[in-house]
Amino acid sequence: MNTLLLGKGEQQVHLNLKYANRHGLIAGATGTGKTVSLMSLAEGFSRQGVPVFITDIKGDISGLAMAGTPNDKLLQRAAQIGIEDYQTEANPVVFWDLAGIQGHPLRTTVSEMGPTLLGRILELNDTQSGILDIVFQLADDQGLLLLDLDDLRAMLTLVADERKEISAKYGLISAQSLAAIQRAVLGLERDGGKDFFGEPALQLEDLMRTNLQGRGIINLLAANKLILTPRLYSSFLLWLLSELFENLPEVGDLDKPKLIFFIDEAHLLFEGCPPSLLKRVEQIMRLIRSKGVGVYFCSQFPDDVPNEILGQLGNRIQHALRAYTPRDQKAVKTAAETFVPNPKLVVTDVISQLAVGEALVSMLADKGVPTMVERALIAPPRCRMGPALLDELQQIRAQSPIGGKYDRLINRESAYELLHNRRSDSEPAPSTASESRSSENTDQASPKTEEQGWFSELIFGNKRRQGLAETLAKQTARTVGNQLGKQILRGLLGGILGKSTRR
Repeated sequence: MNTLLLGKGEQQVHLNLKYANRHGLIAGATGTGKTVSLMSLAEGFSRQGVPVFITDIKGDISGLAMAGTPNDKLLQRAAQIGIEDYQTEANPVVFWDLAGIQGHPLRTTVSEMGPTLLGRILELNDTQSGILDIVFQLADDQGLLLLDLDDLRAMLTLVADERKEISAKYGLISAQSLAAIQRAVLGLERDGGKDFFGEPALQLEDLMRTNLQGRGIINLLAANKLILTPRLYSSFLLWLLSELFENLPEVGDLDKPKLIFFIDEAHLLFEGCPPSLLKRVEQIMRLIRSKGVGVYFCSQFPDDVPNEILGQLGNRIQHALRAYTPRDQKAVKTAAETFVPNPKLVVTDVISQLAVGEALVSMLADKGVPTMVERALIAPPRCRMGPALLDELQQIRAQSPIGGKYDRLINRESAYELLHNRRSDSEPAPSTASESRSSENTDQASPKTEEQGWFSELIFGNKRRQGLAETLAKQTARTVGNQLGKQILRGLLGGILGKSTRR
């Protein structure tokens, strides 16, 4: 049968690969065995030739790349479940890291991310998101590629410089909102976004590879640092799901999936998710299974996943929940209601009694009908149940078949370079500018000089003729002299004649 053996209750529990693309859920409190169930499922898919993508939040899933150490306890559990060919072995793993430190750099371009998801990463309000839409549209209209954050900043600078003209054509752009976007981009760069945006961008076929032995390659994203910026983490996952949905062809129902996608700490994907984006996720989940992709969420509580999406998760593995608080009691009730009842089990009681490595399991059987819930021992993985060491990770990365393709950053001509060249071409050279300014000053000074010379001659005169000032001075002097002479004469005559003159 084309199935995976998951564990055993009263009988063995299998996952039918034909319905593995109907999505699934692995839930349970911390320390109850969720990670072991995830690893067991992942290597089971890999052995069946199905590629896998996993986000590794705590760094402990890297043990998938190393063979486990057999012990009596593991061998006893394998025999109890009925695994006849159990032996420890390593899995083919490719490590990825947005920062390029713990694995191959995983990048996309600003254009491929798009304004909607980018606005969510930047935590923009509606007004600022609208301005970001304008920036993307302007880049498209001017044929400018947006590849990395330098390109985005260059476009924001262009919009700031030509804000009035762009506002008249595309819509009002306020300086305050534009400045807020620029600050948000700076914060994203500081949080590691600079490493995420650029080229070479991820090609989806590199996540859907098999090795020479026909085993599906497990792609492991180191997310222990990425999780510190939840918005970037969740937006990256939404972007990757969107890329798979938009680019993969319709394949209908296959005998086994083309890719299985595990999302750890799934609640981060939905926290603060606006209704429009949540509706987009719901649409992707409904339709991506026809592309041959199954999505499995891992979280502590089933209600961490919105009801619209929870109802689409046909394959369930529920580990123990502790009903210590009203929140826990509600989660237990929710988990119990999502299973097909089993008359032999009181699910609300059993959930809090499960031991580590035990789970309530319900899988899709023939015609996609879910089986009754069953209490089962989960099959042990064959890999190491613990993280790989640093030198082991370095050795695996050195042997990776795709390392040469992504490890080296490519920076081709895009918006930043084109706008920089455009500004350089529009600014005159320093010498030319100096000469131009000198010429302008000379040209402007010439008419002023002629005007001043003509006015000076009119007032002060020249060698051939006297000016108005000289004429006026002479006339005033003669007038003053005549008046003064008359006054002196009158004074003398008055003194001689013995008369005084009063004025």
